[in-house]
Amino acid sequence: MKLVPWRETRRDACDPFRELENIQREMNQLFNFSLDRWDEKPYGILESAWSPAIDVFDSKDNILVKADIPGMKKEDIEVSVHGDTLSIKGEKKEEKEVKEKDFVKTERFYGSFTRSLRLPSEVDSEKVTATYKDGVLELTLAKREETKPKQIKIEIK
Repeated sequence: MKLVPWRETRRDACDPFRELENIQREMNQLFNFSLDRWDEKPYGILESAWSPAIDVFDSKDNILVKADIPGMKKEDIEVSVHGDTLSIKGEKKEEKEVKEKDFVKTERFYGSFTRSLRLPSEVDSEKVTATYKDGVLELTLAKREETKPKQIKIEIK
């Protein structure tokens, strides 16, 4: 036996907004269902979407970038600058030494990542320094002379 939704009057049967509300309710249920259950899969919707968190600081002469990239070797990280775009690439390799253990849950990400961001101004790619310590990559990028702010004195006569 098929159940049919009950409608009060015939006037409600012709109401297009009522049908739109029904569609909206069904779409909300669909999205809530799929997003609530993403953590039941090993990686969920974040699979192959890992990228490091980045902070960017702008000063008069330099741009400082800090990126959290824990558990990697400096040889596995590649940094490049093209104009005002900074790219950080790397690959975090999965540990293979786990023997005779059953995983209950794993949240650590493995695989390659790429993170590109636009810098506040163009930098001199010849004057970029990088350090990597305790899982934090620090980049100091010197600004180009023509992009540094200049102060102009105004004479009053």
